[in-house]
Amino acid sequence: MTRKGSSVAALRRQLEAERLRLQAEVGRLSIESGQQIGYGNHMADDASDAFEQAKSLALRRHLENLLAEVNEALHRLDDGTYGVCQVCGSAIGAERLEALPYASLCLRCKAHAEAR
Repeated sequence: MTRKGSSVAALRRQLEAERLRLQAEVGRLSIESGQQIGYGNHMADDASDAFEQAKSLALRRHLENLLAEVNEALHRLDDGTYGVCQVCGSAIGAERLEALPYASLCLRCKAHAEAR
């Protein structure tokens, strides 16, 4: 395998490991958030439980979004568009991809999107 091919294979392994980690975490949070609220002996306990459940739900949604981004990055690897900004079409910097392997935007386009 060529050097480029081996780096793609390593990247795929990294993304697949991240996918497995995220899937496990989403599964864990889904199990934890299944408890019922309102059956406690004290209103403060119910409020604490509601807060924790809302926090877990927000975290689960965030993890599900990350999981979708990882899956999309794997798809881009398969179709040959990995490392190309989905907005402007320029190359995404190697440093950015190293820090965030599922990045789909270059730094300039990401900064512009966040400024909106």
